[in-house]
Amino acid sequence: MYNTAVIYVEIGENEEGQRLDRFLRKYLGAAPLSFIYKAIRKDVKVNGKRASQELVLAKGDRIDFYISEEELDRLRNNSERDRKESKAPNKKEFTTVYEDDNIIIVNKPYGLLTHGDMVEKKHHLANQVVDDLIARGEYDPRESKGFTPAPANRLDRNTTGIVLFGKNAKALRDLNRRIRRRDGIRKFYLTIAAGELDRRLELAGILKKNEEKNIVTVSESHVADLEKGEREIITIAEPIKSSQGYSLIRVELVTGRSHQIRAHLAEAGYPLIGDHKYGDKKVNSICSERFGIGSQLLHAYEIEFLQLEDSPLNYLNKRFSAPLPKRFSQIAKELFGDKYI
Repeated sequence: MYNTAVIYVEIGENEEGQRLDRFLRKYLGAAPLSFIYKAIRKDVKVNGKRASQELVLAKGDRIDFYISEEELDRLRNNSERDRKESKAPNKKEFTTVYEDDNIIIVNKPYGLLTHGDMVEKKHHLANQVVDDLIARGEYDPRESKGFTPAPANRLDRNTTGIVLFGKNAKALRDLNRRIRRRDGIRKFYLTIAAGELDRRLELAGILKKNEEKNIVTVSESHVADLEKGEREIITIAEPIKSSQGYSLIRVELVTGRSHQIRAHLAEAGYPLIGDHKYGDKKVNSICSERFGIGSQLLHAYEIEFLQLEDSPLNYLNKRFSAPLPKRFSQIAKELFGDKYI
């Protein structure tokens, strides 16, 4: 039997602002929920006192654990045995657009998930970025108290381009806040659509997702009439060049909903070429034969940070761009000429 001792953890910037129970769920990654809530009642103190699970932790708070070092190590799932038996790091498929002490902006390739899902739990962008940060000494999971660098935005598997990662909790919270409030970050995409768009479109509507089929529908309902599962969407589409019945379109994603650009442009009469969910079957067949594409061409190519005085990232008053994938660039040149952008 192990000897119980008082082991303490001091809350730092990466951990502050979290509820006690949520911090413990991350810090004790291998512990079941029943253990977490029992520990809060019996084996954990904050600043020498019992605390409720809803307590919001502040920098400098001390959490005391009245359990053995061996038990704590097992519950954290970071023992020397676990590290030796861990699988090899993911192969790096992304490229870095920009990096500093707070954030890393990466260019996601085609066919790679941003996060894991029920089928693919290991080989996804989030894991690749974390593995790369570990390899370069930018992040040490053994020293982490529950925080892991994570993406603030998400791209579909077959959408390429810019994904933002927070390397510390303060930066990640700020990125999430800006995106959620549509405040201080502008996101731009490039795509090729069927039809020759000759004017700027400011599209607004209501998006509803069918979870079973993983598709969305767009309507012109009023925002005031939103029902369960419906979300307001705003998309701005501006033609760059049109030729041969196609358009190269610059899209500003004002809101960020699943499949928003694909569904909204299709609803407006300009479906993305190669898009088998929302596209035109005849156009897709022609494009498959002519260009050899089997999915949409959609690239998150630029992001702009606006200066916000209350932001820890207020120094990022600039734009960042991710180069187009080679196949996208080749098709754009064939349709619109060498100076297509």
